[in-house]
Amino acid sequence: MNNNDFSNLGIKNEILKALNKLGFDAPTEVQEKVIPRILDKQDLIVKSQTGSGKTAAFGIPLCQMVEIEQRNPQVLVLAPTRELALQIKQDIGNIGKFRKVRACAVYGRHPVHLQERELKQRVHFVVGTPGRIMDHIERENLVLSDIRHLVIDEADEMLNMGFIDQVEKILDLLPEARNTYLFSATMPDKIEEICSKYMKESTRIEIESLIKVEDKIDQIVYLTEDRDKEGILNKIMQGYNAGSSMIFCNTRETVDKVADIVKKRGFNVQALHGGMTQRERTQTINSFKKGFVQFLVATDVAARGIDVEDVTHVINYELPFEKENYVHRIGRTGRIDNKGMAISIVSNKELIKLGMIEEYLGYPIQSKSLKELDELVLKSSKEPGLKRRRITKKDKSQGIQNEITRIRINGGKKKKIRPADVMGAIGSIEGVTSEDIGIIDIQDTCTYVEIFHNKGRKVYQALKNTSIKGKIFTVKEMKKK
Repeated sequence: MNNNDFSNLGIKNEILKALNKLGFDAPTEVQEKVIPRILDKQDLIVKSQTGSGKTAAFGIPLCQMVEIEQRNPQVLVLAPTRELALQIKQDIGNIGKFRKVRACAVYGRHPVHLQERELKQRVHFVVGTPGRIMDHIERENLVLSDIRHLVIDEADEMLNMGFIDQVEKILDLLPEARNTYLFSATMPDKIEEICSKYMKESTRIEIESLIKVEDKIDQIVYLTEDRDKEGILNKIMQGYNAGSSMIFCNTRETVDKVADIVKKRGFNVQALHGGMTQRERTQTINSFKKGFVQFLVATDVAARGIDVEDVTHVINYELPFEKENYVHRIGRTGRIDNKGMAISIVSNKELIKLGMIEEYLGYPIQSKSLKELDELVLKSSKEPGLKRRRITKKDKSQGIQNEITRIRINGGKKKKIRPADVMGAIGSIEGVTSEDIGIIDIQDTCTYVEIFHNKGRKVYQALKNTSIKGKIFTVKEMKKK
């Protein structure tokens, strides 16, 4: 990466170092236009498609702007789904790693008391779904007095999911002396209404995709009877040389059924839907991101917020109920500079839906015959080894994680340990300074501390014989994720 590309936007060394480790190239268009304006404290209304780099567009400047020593949250990010909230938290943590920026994600179907405990610590960013954010506000777990920046991400999806009333309640409770940044792929009337009501002097930015969807993504339709969909899906998986692929269905029941069909055919597959626990969903998404799973069968809502750059194929086992969701689905492939393919299996009873989607797109989707699909299957049968392929993927956070060691100290709040005690003990080790110490997370019975610059082993060895508050605690070097 040419660091000057970001430093020319006013980004400082600690953030530049993280961007370098994350493998960021030159800024995307949305980053180039948004970063300087956030640094200049302008309210923004940004129309930009998913996959344009918008999380980094607000994450980079806000990680630079927060005051690290301040205890209460300074940035609130509203996201429509749990997955997106977790993704944003992870991205913020990576971007702000060397500034010691802490982000907390709060969302439904996760124990409130665990989130409450995290909110009681020093947290710079709180990222969450509107319902759970409101819950924590009402419980007085979330202090709003020092919020200086509000990000509303995927505002149109908030509207579609019925969260807009909650978003407005939160807006009414926030300090007036704040900046607001709204990001949306589309701008329905209700979103425009919110912008005019809560953002008096805002700058509008619209990012036009340089390459049209129809040029980046090859779209194909196979027309069939409803009862024949399973067989067609099997032929598609046999005939197309798919890498990481997503199969979309409309209900949890269909997702489970299709995942079972794919598994019985010998493919590496997992299901993703709202009926799973958050732990199961997170593990499934991580397995897909890392390439352990080739096919992910998902509902629309569960798939929101999944940021995977190299999805080669999107397969619509069923067309979505909403025409806009067709574009969201196929946008999972053909990201950044990659080409992609979207294949839809359409039954006779879905022809009206198909017509509405084509009208929305402004062009017809190419229809291919089942005979052509059979010929493709025959051709691919001569190329063995595709069925159980595992796709090796590069984890973009690995560059940062490789040089960070996490150490567990077997003493915490119950032993009255404070961050200053840990800083003092580690800072007394020869050759280690405060710049080498990352986030210190003090829990009831233990403390976790990050050590930068490949000094983890040195600190670990020294801590075995270094007292904290006059006592030697046992320590453990945690395995890298």
